[in-house]
Amino acid sequence: MSGNGEIREDSNGESYALLHKHLKDRSKKVAQTKELLSKQAVQTKQILSKQADKIAKRAEEHERFINKVTYLLSVLGFGTFCFLLGARPQDIPYVYCLLYVIFVPLRWIYYRYKKWHYYLLDFCYYANTIFVIMLLFFPKNEKLFMVCFSFAEGPLAWALIVWRCSLVFNSFDKIVSVFIHLLPGLVFFTIRWWDPAFFSAMHPEGTPHRSSWPYIESKYNLWTWLFVVPLVAYGLWQILYFLIVDVLRRQRLLRDPEVMTSYRELSKKAQKANNMWWRLSGLLGDQNRLLMYILLQAMFTVATTALTVPIFLSYKMHVIFQLLKVSATVWNGGNFLLEVMPRQYIQKEKKKSEMQVVKPTQQDHQSVEMGNTTMAADHSPGTPPLQHETVELENAMKRNDSSESPQHELSAAEAEETTIGTKNLS
Repeated sequence: MSGNGEIREDSNGESYALLHKHLKDRSKKVAQTKELLSKQAVQTKQILSKQADKIAKRAEEHERFINKVTYLLSVLGFGTFCFLLGARPQDIPYVYCLLYVIFVPLRWIYYRYKKWHYYLLDFCYYANTIFVIMLLFFPKNEKLFMVCFSFAEGPLAWALIVWRCSLVFNSFDKIVSVFIHLLPGLVFFTIRWWDPAFFSAMHPEGTPHRSSWPYIESKYNLWTWLFVVPLVAYGLWQILYFLIVDVLRRQRLLRDPEVMTSYRELSKKAQKANNMWWRLSGLLGDQNRLLMYILLQAMFTVATTALTVPIFLSYKMHVIFQLLKVSATVWNGGNFLLEVMPRQYIQKEKKKSEMQVVKPTQQDHQSVEMGNTTMAADHSPGTPPLQHETVELENAMKRNDSSESPQHELSAAEAEETTIGTKNLS
């Protein structure tokens, strides 16, 4: 009996050892797989970043041609959109989704090269992503429609006016900014008031006629889905943004001051202008400017979200609001073309002329250095005696000439000052 017990204990010990070894080998394989996947993810990210940089650099090299093509396509696209808005308003949501899928990845490529890619974490992109999901997968969800309506005609629409988005047909970046802030409101306007196909789907045969879509049961229901729920969704975005930008990526942003976020850009501009926003953000001290920025943005969101309720209820007010938004973008575009763009062109030409001045002076400096090197070589020990004496005689004659010609000394000093000055400019 004791022998059988010992055999059982041995067999149990062996099975336990085998199981332990199997689990250990499996954990090693899992760890290796995780490491391999993480390496592949890093390599993929590096490849995408390099490709984005290459595309952006090539675009900068052909900037003038790209601006012409952008202008052509923007004008044709604007005309086509206006035609569809009148002829087939039911197709506007799908046009918007198509443009979103094209424009946002292109903007990411350009912003990644410029180190502006953290802008794509802003609320406008968060809201536009929700719009696309709603329009493609939940087009008949009334409550989700009201939340999206509140985003589109609330914070996004008023940001278009407050931050002075400009309709400039030859600037792809400005066209995309107008698209992100203006087009969602037009999409939900057409669904709310102009979409015959959508209304026929909402009123099937045999059902009582409903005066509007979405159906408003009570004021409580209206304020819940146009005001309270959108603010909760906004609060969720604000928490996620703070965790990503100010916690997880904080060290990355501190290491590289060229990486831009919305807060960095706005604070730089406000500090330079010393305007009202800069003074308001400093009410709690310089160390709490980020907190004040979040509070001011929250107040802006609450106020603009509340304004969506009367706009939602009144067709006339909604039409006036659309005209106000379009007029603001066109006015800002004209201001940019007539006032801002000429100044930018003059600055570019000035930089080009400065670079052209720097290059010749550098070449002259290099030629002087080469001449000094040649003279040093002539005085080397390997030079034949007769040639050495000839070189010394020539140098003495040059020294005499230079001492008799103060104009030569002056020109050399002036050349040296010019070189130093151009280096400081560059």
